[in-house]
Amino acid sequence: MDDEWDKFESFAHYDQFTRARLKAARRVLKPDGALWVIGSYHNIFRVGTALQDLDYWMLNDVIWRKANPMPNFRGTRFTNAHETLIWAARSQKSRVTFNYEALKLANDDTQMRSDWLFPICTGAERLKDEDDGKVHPTQKPEALLFRILNATTKPGDIVLDPFFGTGTTGAVARKLGRHFIGIEREQSYINAALQRIASIRPGVFEALQSVTPKRKETRIPFGSLVEQGVIEPSAQLFDSGRRYSAMVRADGSLVSGTHQGSIHKVGALVQGAESCNGWTFWHHDNDGRSVLIDDLRSDIRQKLDLISA
Repeated sequence: MDDEWDKFESFAHYDQFTRARLKAARRVLKPDGALWVIGSYHNIFRVGTALQDLDYWMLNDVIWRKANPMPNFRGTRFTNAHETLIWAARSQKSRVTFNYEALKLANDDTQMRSDWLFPICTGAERLKDEDDGKVHPTQKPEALLFRILNATTKPGDIVLDPFFGTGTTGAVARKLGRHFIGIEREQSYINAALQRIASIRPGVFEALQSVTPKRKETRIPFGSLVEQGVIEPSAQLFDSGRRYSAMVRADGSLVSGTHQGSIHKVGALVQGAESCNGWTFWHHDNDGRSVLIDDLRSDIRQKLDLISA
């Protein structure tokens, strides 16, 4: 397989390619559009320079901290445990989409930070070929794209991925009720992406609306359970006596009748109480049995702690 598209003779050739693709992206972006790029120390600084030279407006750089990075087998450098994402608007005047309140709700009513902890793509999510090898060497985890699209797009928006690979962007866009356009030249990747996306039921979600963990424990907000597929959008939560129920939104918030907000806020509202610990109030049907969502959070925390150890 030809995976040499990103190998260049020199930095000058790479810069030429980068500027050409960023100019093409700028041409098709709407006035209030924005883009995300991701890279490592090999290239992300050169991409950042090109973005600024082409008059994109930098909004954030985000660190994807990998819970289970590949080790440095030679022991000659630090383990490369993160990648850098740049979120940039088409211009300084662009009024980009940023679902601030939804992100805050998904993060247990705490402002979302620019360092994100996700495992690399492994397990059942990793696409394999007939010989049980990786279909794509750098397949991204869906949870990463889930947060990006949930944060900076709206249902019905069109998302363009010019390096589509095995279709992670398209798969997540389909789940979140976004449209997508993917560009890819490797036929094996195209085949895997088409098969993957065809198996996904399109999601239709309403537009996102505005609506203290223990020390030394990995903080897991409720939105992470949705991002990582532990609880699906539109799933129903209920209390132990099944007197109250609430629907989970794609942004990690809940809605119950006229009440909407975080797991804690809605839990308090349905009871007419001043406060509520949503983690120990709400339950979820998991394979036919009632499970406390705090137990689901504990499962994710243990997995992250194990792979981070």
